[in-house]
Amino acid sequence: MHDGLIGGKPFRSFNVIDEFNMESLNITLDTSLPGPRIIRELDKLIEWRGKPRWLRCNNGPEYISQVLYDWAKANNIILIFIQKGKPHQNGYMERFNRTYREEILDNYAFDSLAQARLLTQAWIWVYNNERPHSSLNYMTPRGFLLKYGKCTGAQDPENAFPTFQQDEEFKWEPLFLTATN
Repeated sequence: MHDGLIGGKPFRSFNVIDEFNMESLNITLDTSLPGPRIIRELDKLIEWRGKPRWLRCNNGPEYISQVLYDWAKANNIILIFIQKGKPHQNGYMERFNRTYREEILDNYAFDSLAQARLLTQAWIWVYNNERPHSSLNYMTPRGFLLKYGKCTGAQDPENAFPTFQQDEEFKWEPLFLTATN
């Protein structure tokens, strides 16, 4: 996705969701997101949540690059590309992107990338932890994951799927206030 700051400087977002539980795993905002940067973000996600079997992507230049192809091959990850002009083949992501665009990018005018990142992180927390999803039988993504996710290798289901949003006492309201003031 792309947007711009108040001063006109454009920025892009790299959005990643887990199709199992609709959880937002990452939204990276920066002025440029080339293939090597995408790989660094994916490596962070793998370190945090483990390696996926496959990644579904569109046909943007950062996804069809040789560097991403080589990385996926080295990591035994299958890249699944949607057909050009058929965004419905990536419907979960398209729905997520629309929600993020309507609730964050279209509703706020950002002075800086830091401000956009802060508000985005607060929004991700709410999206994953407080917002029920009809496709998940009105559970939150985190609640669905904890109820139906595979807790392999962990005695404690709460710790089987570490998230940045694990702290039940976390108050997201100050993040919104800080980011919008």
